[in-house]
Amino acid sequence: MNKFHGTGVAMVTPFQADGQVDYDALQKLIDHLIDGGVEYLVSLGTTGESATLSKEEKKQIFAFTAKTVNKRVLLVAGIAGNNTLETAAEMQAFDKTGYDAILSASPHYNKPTQEGIYQHYKALAAAAPLPIILYNVPSRTGSSINAETTVRLANDFNNIIGIKEASGNFELLNQLMRDKPKNFLVISGDDPISLPMIAMGAVGVISVVGNALPKQFSDMIRKCLKGDFKGAQAAHYSVIEFTRLMFAEGSPAGVKLALKHLGVCGDTLRLPLVPVSIDAVERIKNQIGLIG
Repeated sequence: MNKFHGTGVAMVTPFQADGQVDYDALQKLIDHLIDGGVEYLVSLGTTGESATLSKEEKKQIFAFTAKTVNKRVLLVAGIAGNNTLETAAEMQAFDKTGYDAILSASPHYNKPTQEGIYQHYKALAAAAPLPIILYNVPSRTGSSINAETTVRLANDFNNIIGIKEASGNFELLNQLMRDKPKNFLVISGDDPISLPMIAMGAVGVISVVGNALPKQFSDMIRKCLKGDFKGAQAAHYSVIEFTRLMFAEGSPAGVKLALKHLGVCGDTLRLPLVPVSIDAVERIKNQIGLIG
């Protein structure tokens, strides 16, 4: 399978009950995902609660993750921000040892124009020590990277190799798939619609649900990539309710609860995020039992 085809998992960051990073649980999570057959891992994306981590914590987590993965699968670092100069400096200072690419979300809160988004990524492309995967997630950032801007970036910078596309906008996807360079990767950033996105030409997914169900989800994605959509449909339908519950009370609260129930790590989050409700706990546990 080609690089970054298949299932990547945006890993949670396990915390101890006192809120400190739980490195024993992080090692257990990494092994759980690799043993589950995923193709690559993403460290400190949004799902990793990166917004609540200090620079020193991020540095330590990046180093620990690379050492634990030990080249068993591809590894992507999440480095993003809404201050372009600071984000570029963070990329320049990043120790790329053990990493294969950087995932960088479009600036949040500022709501830049399309030209502003282009110039932001132009500056990052000049600073990045590794290939960049763009990340379009307007539900979190407040603005969207339109198809024209993505195609422009793909054509202008050889080290911008793909996009994690989580807009859910199929009109945008139609245009992007039609106009993008042949080797530019479109990766689903939205678990529930990964199957139809692959049918349109996406090369896989960067998943949240895959934290809890790495084997089930990666098997489904591989079937899709082989063109066996009929075979993939059964798996897709079987996890619809579980997937809905993972996001019903915010991410990564749902998937951390699932991981706790599976014995992988605890469900502690850092404020302003809080654990799921008692009602959601029971529904998530029931779904895990049904999936098996």
